[in-house]
Amino acid sequence: MTDGKDETSPERPEAEAEESAAAPGAEAGEAEAAAEPARLKDQLLRALAEIENMRRRGERDREETAKYAITGFAREMLSVADNLRRALENIPADIRASDESLNNLAVGVEATERELLAIFERFGVRRIDPRGQPFDPNFHQAIAEVPGTGQPAGTVVETMRPGYVIHDRLLRPAMVTVAKAEPAPGASGVDTTA
Repeated sequence: MTDGKDETSPERPEAEAEESAAAPGAEAGEAEAAAEPARLKDQLLRALAEIENMRRRGERDREETAKYAITGFAREMLSVADNLRRALENIPADIRASDESLNNLAVGVEATERELLAIFERFGVRRIDPRGQPFDPNFHQAIAEVPGTGQPAGTVVETMRPGYVIHDRLLRPAMVTVAKAEPAPGASGVDTTA
């Protein structure tokens, strides 16, 4: 039954208006939906990169831990190496040559020192004896400047106590004396220009 009205004609312009008003919103929703996979892919790639960086960082930390794990122990053992060296240096050569038992003791101490240094080397610990080299504050500790050495200023003249490094890190600086700069010939400490 119809009452004489066309059901579609009066409502049709309103329906078209609603559809056309909804179309820009639908297009924006479609654009967001299309951008969503790209955004998710970007997030995934960033997360994977972060995981890879964490893996590398963890691997580097493990390697450093293994490489430098004995640092504390090695630092404590340096005094043993120092004492062995002191013992050998305090045996006069003439007495050592004349006393066979003292010579045998010195030979044993030398063998012990060599073995200790060999063990240090196996674990990456090296002795620093910078005599004749330029002073390097990263590896040396100057305890005195010595004039009249005939060496260029800043050259290590004597090593009072050897230093040690473990791989590339300093365990203990070498205690050294350094050549002092010589005054220029003819130069005096008095200013004569006044």
